[in-house]
Amino acid sequence: MCQFFEDGTYEYVRRYVPLEEAVVAAKHYTSSVGARIGTTQRVIITDGGDSICFEWLREKGIVFPPELVTEPNNSKEQAP
Repeated sequence: MCQFFEDGTYEYVRRYVPLEEAVVAAKHYTSSVGARIGTTQRVIITDGGDSICFEWLREKGIVFPPELVTEPNNSKEQAP
């Protein structure tokens, strides 16, 4: 699993882990402070053949696989 930053750099945050662990990590990185403020721009999970199995893009949400495509959450939390 890899996260990509606004300056074009990237970081492998999990490698050679079970799918369940990668999915939990993807949820974390797509809802992290970095994702919310915009430093994290993209998160992907790849399989053993380096094919993308999951992709999230800032301001678009989940874009792959098609069955998981979501609308981005652009709503602002409002104070009571």
